[in-house]
Amino acid sequence: MKRTLFFLCIMLIVTSLTTYLPSFVSADNKENRIVHAEKLHLREGPGLSYPILDTLEQNEKLKVLDSEGDWLYVETGGKKGWVASWLTQKEQNRDAKKYAVIQVDHLNIRLEPSLDSPVIGQLFTGEQVAVQDERDQWVQIQYQQSTGWVSSDFITIKEEKYEESNNATEEPERIEAEEADHFTITVDAVIVRKKPNLKSKELGIANKGEEYTVLDRDHHWLQIDFHGKKGWIYSFYGSFDSAAKDEDNQSNRITIIYNGTNIREEPSTSSNVLMNAQAGEQYDVITVDGDWYKIQLPNDEIGYVAGWVVSTNGQPQLEEKKEKRKKGTLNGVTIVLDPGHGGNDQGTAGLRNTIEKEITLKTAELLRSKLQQAGANVYLTREFDVYVGLQKRVAMAHQQAADAFISIHYDASEDRTISGFTTYYYHSYQESLAQYVHEGVAKQLSLRDRGVQKGNYLVLRENKQNAVLLELGYLSNPGEEKVINTDRFREQATMGIYEGILKYFDDQLK
Repeated sequence: MKRTLFFLCIMLIVTSLTTYLPSFVSADNKENRIVHAEKLHLREGPGLSYPILDTLEQNEKLKVLDSEGDWLYVETGGKKGWVASWLTQKEQNRDAKKYAVIQVDHLNIRLEPSLDSPVIGQLFTGEQVAVQDERDQWVQIQYQQSTGWVSSDFITIKEEKYEESNNATEEPERIEAEEADHFTITVDAVIVRKKPNLKSKELGIANKGEEYTVLDRDHHWLQIDFHGKKGWIYSFYGSFDSAAKDEDNQSNRITIIYNGTNIREEPSTSSNVLMNAQAGEQYDVITVDGDWYKIQLPNDEIGYVAGWVVSTNGQPQLEEKKEKRKKGTLNGVTIVLDPGHGGNDQGTAGLRNTIEKEITLKTAELLRSKLQQAGANVYLTREFDVYVGLQKRVAMAHQQAADAFISIHYDASEDRTISGFTTYYYHSYQESLAQYVHEGVAKQLSLRDRGVQKGNYLVLRENKQNAVLLELGYLSNPGEEKVINTDRFREQATMGIYEGILKYFDDQLK
């Protein structure tokens, strides 16, 4: 009995120790970081309530041994302890640097990686900013000599080697501003203070458009020459000027927004693809041909790129010309087609090995042809087998101010007897389009009609545009899969969608 009690005590002690001691892992499997805050406390445990072991200085290197939640167990200067991860950042790779290429307009920059954090600025389509850190769905960027956080759903991250040079790519304008010594106020008015502190004495007011010489920097604060006095202002209320900027050259260049953008032989989506450009690459513009840019490619080649997948000098893409529409046409109507899934997300698969991501793209391409012939401006969220996040698909609908967003899918169920097609909407303003499209499809297909239903899908729920999602049959049903995977079925399905869209917009003219 005594022996049993002895072993029980030993087990309780071991259990207690393993609760409070970190589980050590090889540092080779963890990234090294540096202190990002001006001061950082090294604590005994993973929380603010634990005693402070030491105070670390900014830029001090940390060897990460383990982690627990938002806390890191680190070694520095021969000491080990816990630090708050949000006050550290990844140690910069000397051989590479990362840029974020912005894919939407009015992208909020936040003080912390949270939707509840204050907005400190905005970025626009095509702008490029330096990446400093990545955390979950957030990316820390350099913004006007300071740092902020943006959602990773609306950017493309690009990595370059310092030693390499790319004729099609230039270092971003915001990075070049590091050496700028002039600051222009961009808000109506901002208080100039004696010290870099919101409680400090006020020296005066700086007004919109006024330019000041920068004397010093302290995190988000700038010391300026304020009419002969040294004063401090918050850096988020203005912008830096760079004398080295060649405005004439910039105005004649475009920046690619999306990875894998098609550069074509002629100004048409049906033209042959010459190459795929990557986000952030810049090209000289020879001329503008309607909604297309004629650009200079490497090796003296000429190509065309669509105006809706590029930006010019940080400005939004080409605006579509709205033609006066007549019944029976879609002139001036902007439609975004969303082929479901793609890349490492294949969607569902049938017993006959029909892959959803492949047939959604085929269906979208066929539908695009019909809609374009009727005069619509049609954009695809993806034109090849690549993964595109759901938020980015919605962002494209917003970016293009789509009159209709059509998401194309094929269904699946564990019950292989279930069959039929369904049309979904989420918001009340989407229901009418869903009804029209569904009726058009129902007239063309002989599959079971599962009706129009409300569906809680992100591409509908988060979409401010008129959006519907179609499930054009069940790949899990062997008989239906055989029908679905035919050219005849896709022709009928796309004709039904086309006729539903056309009737919807025709009735808007009444």
